[in-house]
Amino acid sequence: MAAVSKGDKKAAVDAAAWMFNVVTSVGIIIVNKALMATYGYSFATTLTGLHFAFTTLMTIVLRCLGYIQPSHLPFTELLRFILFANFSIVGMNVSLMWNSVGFYQIAKLSMIPVSCLLEMVLDKIRYSRDTKLSIGLVLVGVGVCTVTDVSVNSKGFVAAFVAVWSTSLQQYYVHYLQRKYSLSSFNLLGHTAPAQAATLLVVGPFLDYWLTEKRVDMYDYNLVSVLFITLSCTIAIGTNLSQFICIGRFTAVSFQVLGHMKTILVLVMGFFFFGREGLNLHVVIGMIIAVLGMIWYGNASSKPGGKERRSYSLPTTRQQKLGAASDSDDNEDKA
Repeated sequence: MAAVSKGDKKAAVDAAAWMFNVVTSVGIIIVNKALMATYGYSFATTLTGLHFAFTTLMTIVLRCLGYIQPSHLPFTELLRFILFANFSIVGMNVSLMWNSVGFYQIAKLSMIPVSCLLEMVLDKIRYSRDTKLSIGLVLVGVGVCTVTDVSVNSKGFVAAFVAVWSTSLQQYYVHYLQRKYSLSSFNLLGHTAPAQAATLLVVGPFLDYWLTEKRVDMYDYNLVSVLFITLSCTIAIGTNLSQFICIGRFTAVSFQVLGHMKTILVLVMGFFFFGREGLNLHVVIGMIIAVLGMIWYGNASSKPGGKERRSYSLPTTRQQKLGAASDSDDNEDKA
């Protein structure tokens, strides 16, 4: 009975973590779309730096209140994470500028196979046939929903390649650092958010000027636009935190697969808030396929052997020697 109760509690916490991430992610996309489309604030990299600045303030407050305990993260690990994370943000922004929307969406979808490859090589994870097929079904469904015109050029391909690999490595590293150094999501954010805020706020204005030919300091700030920026930064605290919570509790692959539910919700919300001209039969079919794939993935990956770490057993003679040594040690302890 205790085991069932413990399992139910874990399932409830897992569901709450996913809902937290979905709500904050969809919310920030809607707010940012309004901010950029309606109020012309097109400085995406600088805005991301502000997001991490607000997140840093949140971690400082929580540390002062005693909710975040002191922890250690080696500087080399922090530097590696910041490089992956910042290349991910810059790569995504540049990829969106240099590629068609269709190829940009294909690049985002390719993060799932890349994340699978990283887990297979670095963590020795093995996927069952059903798990692989369910991932493929999700990719097909989301692709049908989002991929329209597809054109690619050499510099756009390079930008997409950098974006895909850096994002996959950043998400893998979130899980890896939490597991290796026993860091909570709050602890890890406390280490990474200040460094990301500082670097993005320095690099962001120059990168945004290069991408948009507009200066962030020349933007016509008014009460409404500042309120939207503040709202975006406030929601981003939840988005950053929930991402670390979800990847820490699950893996980067699960985060990517089930995370495409956010893509579906953004499409649906877009139809309601920004017009329904994009709602057609093939988009609806794609949504249904993607959702079915996510359900299949959740079921297949949770079964025994659906997704597991390979274990390498010692040779029989070696095991026998170790067993004999252990028995000998036990006898000596008893004596």
